[in-house]
Amino acid sequence: MREVNPKETSRAYAFEMWMNAPMPMVTFFKTLDVSRLVKISRKKGLKFNMLMCYCIGRAASRVKEFYMLPVGNKLMQYDSIAVNTIVANSKGEVSSCDIPFTDDLSLFNQNYLLLTRQVAESCIDYDLSEQSMVIGTSALAQYEIDGAVGMYSGIFNNPFLIWGKYRRSLFKAILTVSFQFHHTQMDGAHAARFLDEVQKEIKVLKC
Repeated sequence: MREVNPKETSRAYAFEMWMNAPMPMVTFFKTLDVSRLVKISRKKGLKFNMLMCYCIGRAASRVKEFYMLPVGNKLMQYDSIAVNTIVANSKGEVSSCDIPFTDDLSLFNQNYLLLTRQVAESCIDYDLSEQSMVIGTSALAQYEIDGAVGMYSGIFNNPFLIWGKYRRSLFKAILTVSFQFHHTQMDGAHAARFLDEVQKEIKVLKC
């Protein structure tokens, strides 16, 4: 990652307006049709959470605003993206694991399985924040929730998605996700486009 001059980017106005705001985070909610992911997960023996993380990373990689992030009082530029997942570890607690994003689903799955297993066993977080713009995720897959708003710590400005258990209807499976983002990083239109892209990636996913 490298520092960039906000005035020389498309985020110049947002940086001036939102960097010192007491609450610069915005949260959107969207209900996704995840029927295809459920089908692929069962047919191919792939983890549903891994498939969600892959589609999130793929959608984010197509929105240029995801490659910039306010860090401290600076605007940083990244060349790559990673997707974070929370892992239940061997101590009965949770650890954090960043998965480097790649368009290659097979390679992404290999990295996901390897790194989450490593983190679960060692109870040591795997952190890529010094080299990649990390998208946070938290899956409460055992619980049906209608939504969640992330906590703004004032330290971490990374975009963050939360979801619970998907719901089944007669013909499809649906999942409500929340997406929290820093207004300096992107505007509402960028966030809405990203969520639309996530849905598109889910529907066209090939495996």
